[in-house]
Amino acid sequence: MPELPEVETVRRGLASAMEGRRILTAEARRKDLRFPLPQGFVERLTGARIGRLARRGKYLIAPLDTGEALMAHLGMSGRFTIIAEKGAERPGDFYYAAPPDPIHTHVVFVLEGGLRLEYNDPRRFGFMDLLPADWERAGPFAAMGPEPLDETFSGKSLAAVVAGRTQSVKASLLDQRLVAGLGNIYVCEALHRAGISPTRAAGRISLARLNALVLAIRQVLAEAIAAGGSSLRDYAQADGGLGYFQHGFRVYDREGEPCLASGCGGKVRRIVQAGRSTFYCGQCQR
Repeated sequence: MPELPEVETVRRGLASAMEGRRILTAEARRKDLRFPLPQGFVERLTGARIGRLARRGKYLIAPLDTGEALMAHLGMSGRFTIIAEKGAERPGDFYYAAPPDPIHTHVVFVLEGGLRLEYNDPRRFGFMDLLPADWERAGPFAAMGPEPLDETFSGKSLAAVVAGRTQSVKASLLDQRLVAGLGNIYVCEALHRAGISPTRAAGRISLARLNALVLAIRQVLAEAIAAGGSSLRDYAQADGGLGYFQHGFRVYDREGEPCLASGCGGKVRRIVQAGRSTFYCGQCQR
């Protein structure tokens, strides 16, 4: 499932095609994706003008001049294709080179300026919804934690929400109610950079170490966004080229390989936490 950097890569790729354009026609080729499409989905979108494209956590949001906002989640295999006279671009393309099968194109938007936007999702784990204009207080966003790249996210704010928690710091960081947009890959990477064991109880980490963790989270996400996301399996940059952040992974998917921390000499281990693989160094992460 795409994490914050991958979704931000897709947002940036879609922005120039969608922002300020009117949806001339909308087409839903099925009644549902992961969840049923909202009632009147096509009618409520047809004729609407799209505002500034936003991202919240792992969601894409397109405010509309109708007083609603289109929300989209990519799931595991959802991707958009922008079709214009000059060709097609796929913000969120597969790592594998095979083009999307048209049978899995479920939603189509025809936009002003001769653009066509297609949503393709073979596994149908993605979904779309229409929210009110104040979408920040609606749906999944009502209880969502702060954006990790916002100024409001700090060691002090993190300490406040994990105080007293016996749950592991790895599981706590994956909780979207505490921090928005983080997933398995970048949590593993940030914990390694901060030298914190993923098994340590979140509520037993000092403020100084949480400050270091917040800094590591910011650095990892910023580097991944600059590189276009991880592109391990499904996601690529807006121009279709693969992201290259995966070449900078220090622990993720490196089980048995030497730890890359300076002077460590340990090896990367893999354990399973809540059904997810966790990669870390047992020597330098405490």
